[in-house]
Amino acid sequence: MDMHYSFPEGFWWGSASSAPQTEGESLSHGKTPTTWDHWFRLQPERFHHGVGPAQTSTFYQHWKEDIALLKALNHNTFRTSISWARLIPDGTGAVNQEAVAFYNQVIDELLRQGITPFINLFHFDMPLSLQEQGGFENRKVIDAFEAYARTCFELFGDRVTHWFTFNEPIVPVEGGYLYDFHYPNVVDFRRAATVAFHTMLAHARAVKAYHERNDGGEIGIILNLTPSYPRSQNPADVKAAHIADLMFNRSFLDPALHGSYPEELVALLAQYDQLPVCQPGDKELLAAGVVDLLGINYYQPRRIQCRDSQVNPDSPFMPEWFFSAYEMPGRKMNPYRGWEIYEKGVYDILTRLRVEYGNPRCYISENGMGVENEQRFERDGQIQDDYRIEFVRDHLKWLHKGMSEGSRCLGYHMWTFIDNWSWCNAYKNRYGFVSLDLESQKRTIKKSGEWYRQVAAKNGFDE
Repeated sequence: MDMHYSFPEGFWWGSASSAPQTEGESLSHGKTPTTWDHWFRLQPERFHHGVGPAQTSTFYQHWKEDIALLKALNHNTFRTSISWARLIPDGTGAVNQEAVAFYNQVIDELLRQGITPFINLFHFDMPLSLQEQGGFENRKVIDAFEAYARTCFELFGDRVTHWFTFNEPIVPVEGGYLYDFHYPNVVDFRRAATVAFHTMLAHARAVKAYHERNDGGEIGIILNLTPSYPRSQNPADVKAAHIADLMFNRSFLDPALHGSYPEELVALLAQYDQLPVCQPGDKELLAAGVVDLLGINYYQPRRIQCRDSQVNPDSPFMPEWFFSAYEMPGRKMNPYRGWEIYEKGVYDILTRLRVEYGNPRCYISENGMGVENEQRFERDGQIQDDYRIEFVRDHLKWLHKGMSEGSRCLGYHMWTFIDNWSWCNAYKNRYGFVSLDLESQKRTIKKSGEWYRQVAAKNGFDE
């Protein structure tokens, strides 16, 4: 039987990217180093093939043709970020006018092509000058972030009506302060909790500042939500999955949507003496940070089982004291990224938000599939990435089901529109609708891009 999946009028079809992964010119045109530029200088061997943050998809040079490609893909929306280290090179103080001119051009060109810009303020790229003062461990950096946010609203808020404070704020926490996959490579839960808490205070300051302006737009946050599925209904597995959910989802979801932390999480961290220091006024400030719009990044589920061994009491306190990862037999995998593909997860997220969180306005802000050595699939000059079409289509079906049951999901953005530089993985896995030839910087639309262009034009697809 043929099925037609249609989406509401005005549904946001688009893709997402970020300044540090696309702009290039990482130490020129007035931009100062971020933690990425610094770490690459210190430890280039930790970056895939030694490819660092200077070698991105050159958006700083090619913004005009890239926006024309977005238009060719029938995007009506596009998310990117502003580089704090480019706009305010010292982290605080003087604004770099060259950066203002660049971002004005990008915003104006998007609007001219009928593409609504979604602008995010922070995508893992802490200015080094502020990281040297402790980054988000230091409350002064909260002040600096608020000032940066206000500067952006002032400069661009007349045209940008969709703002986001942070993308995946848990990732710099996990990477930089727990699991050693981002600079500053600290392994210390309490410091991680402090960074997480101060990030949400900085978020709330920006939300409050934006709401005071009455610009007629909206402000939100983008969270990577990973549904936490227990191995079985055994109480030990269920409890383990519940704690993983508290740590990895609700630690940011609850303050973003409720303006407060889950009491269970606070009690658990207090029990192990891992709570960050709270100051008078923090509670009220958090409450002012409730978002107008939630961006959801969904890539994979989290499968959890209870631990089968005792914790070493001398090991650093870690989330894994309470659970272990579970490799579910028969799961569908993306072998290149090592991630499970579980399309129903997107429906489970939307349903949970509807049932437990008052059905907030939200959209899928990232979803995507990274594949290694995609040139294998090139025929007649075009990459035939049928696997990506299947991946997007199958997620959209579950998204459609969630919406048909009343979830207020407003759009779907793919990560990403052009193969881009990805942190320590550089160009190992390609994610784009458009392939990038690293030598020539030539852009070519893949088969998935052609498919997505039609879906956006028709506002749906047939099965």
